[in-house]
Amino acid sequence: MKISAVVVTYNNEKKITGCLESLQGVVDEIVVVDSHSTDLTRKIASYFTDKVYRHSSTDYAELKNFGQQQSAFNWILSLEPDERLSRGLKLELLKIKQRPDEAEGYYLPRRSFYLGRWVRHSGWYPNRRIRLYRKDTGAWVRDRFRVSLNFSGQAGRLKNPVEHLAFSSIAEHLNYLNRITGRRAQEMYLKGKKARFYHLWLWPVFRFFGTYFGRGGWLDGFPGLVISMLAAYAVFLKYAKLKEVWKKGERIEPVSYSQ
Repeated sequence: MKISAVVVTYNNEKKITGCLESLQGVVDEIVVVDSHSTDLTRKIASYFTDKVYRHSSTDYAELKNFGQQQSAFNWILSLEPDERLSRGLKLELLKIKQRPDEAEGYYLPRRSFYLGRWVRHSGWYPNRRIRLYRKDTGAWVRDRFRVSLNFSGQAGRLKNPVEHLAFSSIAEHLNYLNRITGRRAQEMYLKGKKARFYHLWLWPVFRFFGTYFGRGGWLDGFPGLVISMLAAYAVFLKYAKLKEVWKKGERIEPVSYSQ
């Protein structure tokens, strides 16, 4: 069993080194697809692999599928530039490579580092996704608002996590929420949904308590409190934007990968 790691990049010079270093000695090749970075991302990636491709598309699904097409091996490990393999996951992958089972893909948990500590609750963990899969069983697809892996095989689960360096600051987290709530508001608008009084006043409160107490945010200390508060804020913002769209009749276009 040989594995091709596929990483899509855009201006990730601060994080790409850790990602690619973690793949050394585990995967059999690294494929990097860059969406016209203007920093040193491509140069750094070239230190780790000769398969660094520059692609003109900003469609994330297209970039992922292109990287998959350039891979030499039948097993794909999909990783993001701000992620890396944990030590335990490296050992687990090496074991699977030596003694593969009948699975055609694997769900991997993801553990995020945020505001100075690893988040182990708050709804952020284990956040399992299929990251390792046979090339003939998976392809990336998108509708107007989302990109996802269309997987058609039998999936198993790995125990050890991918490590994720989450938002470097609360401001970066807020910028992300501003983008994603706009897209979600537009999605609801196109489905004919409207923002009611309880959406704006009650649902954010429910989301806070659900995240902080129901999902164990309180166990994550200060990061857990921030995550819970911002989760509530995101609910309010989504419905406030939905109300704004209905009032103005404006459409919010989906954000491309490089934006």
